[in-house]
Amino acid sequence: MPEVIFPGPEGRLEGRYHPQPAPDAPIAIILHPDPQYGGTMNNRVVYNLHYAFHKLGFTVLRFNFRGVGRSQGEYDQGIGELSDAASALDYLQAMNPNSKHCWVAGFSFGAWIGMQLLMRRPEITGFVSVAPPANIYDFSFLAPCPSSGLIINGSADRIAPPKDTATLVGKLREQKGITITHQEVEGADHFFKDDEAHMKPMIESVQTYVRRRLTEGSR
Repeated sequence: MPEVIFPGPEGRLEGRYHPQPAPDAPIAIILHPDPQYGGTMNNRVVYNLHYAFHKLGFTVLRFNFRGVGRSQGEYDQGIGELSDAASALDYLQAMNPNSKHCWVAGFSFGAWIGMQLLMRRPEITGFVSVAPPANIYDFSFLAPCPSSGLIINGSADRIAPPKDTATLVGKLREQKGITITHQEVEGADHFFKDDEAHMKPMIESVQTYVRRRLTEGSR
């Protein structure tokens, strides 16, 4: 998978880019967890999401936020990271001008950034938020949430407790015109540590959801 370096707001950003042969393949960007706690684009959840989307026929980009790996700049409390994500999407769209579908997927801090990106970019047709930390970050900007998506979390998550995720889902479900699908992986912690019992079912749920949405061709 080619390593790529593309321009970000604070200098170069480092990514992994995995194209499809079809020029009109759907595109997806995958956003990693909090850099302050060691989050990088090589995080297991992010890596698995990347390949899950690629197997579904997406051209996929994951990248390191500013100050992580070979990406330039410094951690910026999520503000600069949102700009990084917008730059990554610009790069991906420039490389794939004929793509009809655009998705964003994020894990933890990356889910928070991804949902903010959703608000800025009307061309995003779907999202996947894995373990969004609704107890740590304010998600009230999702008013209204512009597209349907999947929120998935573990029932034993102590970092982003399931009750806070359920509250977020409840608020989003009150909005008209979109459908929020919510799934909980029984026994999984924040990181879906057990490959067979937690990671695999989570990734399968994501693939099933995205596949269905692509066939429906709906927002």
